[in-house]
Amino acid sequence: MPANPFWDFSLAVYGRPGVPACCLSLQDRRGVDVNVLLFAAWAGLECGIRLSAEELGRIDAAVAGWREEVVRPLRALRRRAKAEDDAFYRRMKAAELEAERVQQDRLFAAAGFAPQPGGDVELAVANMALLVPGGDPALEELAGVLPSGLRN
Repeated sequence: MPANPFWDFSLAVYGRPGVPACCLSLQDRRGVDVNVLLFAAWAGLECGIRLSAEELGRIDAAVAGWREEVVRPLRALRRRAKAEDDAFYRRMKAAELEAERVQQDRLFAAAGFAPQPGGDVELAVANMALLVPGGDPALEELAGVLPSGLRN
């Protein structure tokens, strides 16, 4: 499997306190794809790229089928199994994570971006805001945890 710096970034960011709750809130309340949200942050923070709505739409379209046909059904199965069958829940959780990794590989390939100097939080926030028209408190909270300690 080729290296994917976007996947590495996502694992590091999602492991930060407060990030999962913000991302899941945006997913559940606003329909935001967390992988695309993290991609928007990565493009700004790590690649120094300010995305246009059209460019983000093109990149999102490259993974829309996978998200609808694979990731979301696995998520629904995992959520259904959570209170009913722990072993099945754990398998579905692992399958969903693997499906999200595949989605992130596809996002990375579709964009063709590479990490480079010049990224910052303002670019990341502007990119993420494209996915949340009108803003949202969870997006503001997420933006607040991005600056510290992401870049090594």
